[in-house]
Amino acid sequence: MIDIVNKFEKIVYAVLMTLLMVVLVASLVDLVWYMYQSLINEPVFLLESHELITVLGAFLLVLIGVELLDTIKAYFVENTIHVEIVVLLAIIAIARKVILLDPTGISGIEFGIELAGIGVIVVGLAGGYYLIKKAGLSVGPGKIT
Repeated sequence: MIDIVNKFEKIVYAVLMTLLMVVLVASLVDLVWYMYQSLINEPVFLLESHELITVLGAFLLVLIGVELLDTIKAYFVENTIHVEIVVLLAIIAIARKVILLDPTGISGIEFGIELAGIGVIVVGLAGGYYLIKKAGLSVGPGKIT
């Protein structure tokens, strides 16, 4: 029964990797198309601030997808989840959130609360990453050191 579950798990991860590759290709095409459109519009070869923020957000989204694909690939090959990569992925995701943060749509108090929440998340993720690096944890098949 365990062999059936393990094979099923491998199939699920293979399907997830395939779907994520499709999403990454679509995201990359979207990023290239948006960059092209932004650069040919007036003024030519000059991005306005909102265009630059959109491009950076799309770029970070593709980067998050690549890191997620790397995490799934590592699990598929080694049957381990690399916690360091997952924490880095979360840091990139929160950085994307900060870059795309638009204070114009909400009140000052709501914006302050959102910034405080993001700050707590950043401190927590940075602390977790520091502890992982300091501990020198490496997880592999049959070993946790």
